[in-house]
Amino acid sequence: MIHHTWLNRPTMKKVKCVHTNAEKYVVNRVLTPGKTYDVKNETEEFYFIVDNTGKVGGFYKEYFEEV
Repeated sequence: MIHHTWLNRPTMKKVKCVHTNAEKYVVNRVLTPGKTYDVKNETEEFYFIVDNTGKVGGFYKEYFEEV
């Protein structure tokens, strides 16, 4: 149950949001293009970041580029 401690974990790296043009999901409410976010965990397909709501959320890597 690692997801319970993600918010307090050290940041793995930082990523910058490059777009919020999602086909399926509404991400423009929690991501801002051009803003840098802290990555708390990562899988092959997703970054788990602290988004604009202050909570950890999982987003496709296609929305970001590494800083």
